[in-house]
Amino acid sequence: MPHTRPLGAQISHMLKDRGVDVIFGIPGVHNQEMYRGIEEAGITHVLARHEQGAGFMADGYARASGRPGVAYVITGPGLCNIMTPMGQAYSDSVPMLVISSCLDETAAKRGQLHQMKDQRAAAATVCDWSEEARTAEAAYALVDRALREMDTDRPRPKHIQVPIAQLEAAAPPFVAGGLIAGNSAAPEAQMREVAALLATSKRPLLVLGGGTTQASDQVRAFLGKCPAAVFTSYAGRGVVAPSYGLLFGSTLARPDSANVLAEADLVIAVGTELAQVDLWRDRLGHTAPLIRVDIDTEVLSNSSDAHLRIQCDAARFFEAVTAKINGAQTVWDPAAVAARRARWRSEIDAERTGIVPVCDALRACLPDGTMIYSDMTQLAYAAKEVWDMDQPGHWHHPYGFGTLGYAIPAAIGGGVARKGLPTMAIIGDYGFHYTMQELGVAVELGLPLPILLWDNGKLGEIEDSMVRAQIAPNAVIAHNPDFCKLAEAFGAQSAAPQSLHDMQAAVRTAFDADGPTLIYVTPDISR
Repeated sequence: MPHTRPLGAQISHMLKDRGVDVIFGIPGVHNQEMYRGIEEAGITHVLARHEQGAGFMADGYARASGRPGVAYVITGPGLCNIMTPMGQAYSDSVPMLVISSCLDETAAKRGQLHQMKDQRAAAATVCDWSEEARTAEAAYALVDRALREMDTDRPRPKHIQVPIAQLEAAAPPFVAGGLIAGNSAAPEAQMREVAALLATSKRPLLVLGGGTTQASDQVRAFLGKCPAAVFTSYAGRGVVAPSYGLLFGSTLARPDSANVLAEADLVIAVGTELAQVDLWRDRLGHTAPLIRVDIDTEVLSNSSDAHLRIQCDAARFFEAVTAKINGAQTVWDPAAVAARRARWRSEIDAERTGIVPVCDALRACLPDGTMIYSDMTQLAYAAKEVWDMDQPGHWHHPYGFGTLGYAIPAAIGGGVARKGLPTMAIIGDYGFHYTMQELGVAVELGLPLPILLWDNGKLGEIEDSMVRAQIAPNAVIAHNPDFCKLAEAFGAQSAAPQSLHDMQAAVRTAFDADGPTLIYVTPDISR
């Protein structure tokens, strides 16, 4: 029979009951009661070096596992430090639950340790919702609400804060048991209308976003009956096989992609916001009817140019539509698709000289099923457009919020979620400065994590932008350390290959190491 425990301990036991196996965080005097029950509940705790790292680890864990990433942080600065990862998780639809302590009283008392004017409201600016649990019953209800919404609605981060006195107080048992499963069924009448439109379409075109990564089988089955042209967002890469002859890839940001969309006689956008960071232009470019499919009512409400708006899970949508079509003959030309992609690849190679060969060499040496976490760096920017993924949900990037320092801690979270499976990080020299301390966590955990550090000696993307804007580049160069020696000081291994062949060898070796390996690469490697 469950017994009374301090609420801090009960929360850990409840999370374990709800399927949580790992918590990322840093203990402090304010939240130490949350740590009372972690080991007793059988949960693994990963000690980050900074709360920002803990948040990115939870994000990486969630993206790799499909389960919520959970983090424990302290009042005030701990919560402030994790707000950047919360903002990133919000923009990229990542399920993350942040539980923090909070002061018992702030309105009539000043000068307390870690005091903020309104901690709950501050967190609310970067997550789906932020609430305070002033009783044990409220804490249990909010935990279940958060986990249930992550399962049934668009997954996004939530924050729950609990007053210190409540964490310390004896609390009754929570109710054991699972959560209610979601059911975003496809609306029958709208499915008939979609099927009717497809029956007369000769140039149907799909735009597939990150919301389709769990629907790859259903998408491919649909394309087997209706050979539509396909664009993916960066997050949607891998939903369609690279060998599919009508795949335009993740090239929506190419200005000429608007001309392709204008050729379509029906456009179906599924699981994508069609946001600025997807298109880098104001309009998609279509003139044909547009069907928007999404589980998020906000996305659908903002789709003023849509002929049809359908609130539905991507997998159920494609299952329902595929069952209603008898097959279709389209006039898209695979040779024309290939020619356009070749031209765009040449554009990317010209824009970022020397990076495309590095991407090709890196892709060729990775084990099957490698999961990649990248940072805001020019190597990743090029790779997102030229690197078709073999399977969905295996390249993670800070797309919307666009924070530096994401890749290493997120890859650590991914490595924790995928023990025994290949995971790697790609980061730039400047981004490495943001979260380099988390390298110690990867060493501590013995993660065989290759970290490809692309050092162009500057904030290269910002310098290029300044030049285009006719601004004399300034404040774009920082003094860098000897990155290899720094990695070794943490206890990691390092390599500084001088050729693409040597880089490939270093990457292969790193996957078999007993800890992380920093692989230092400069633009000279492809010359």
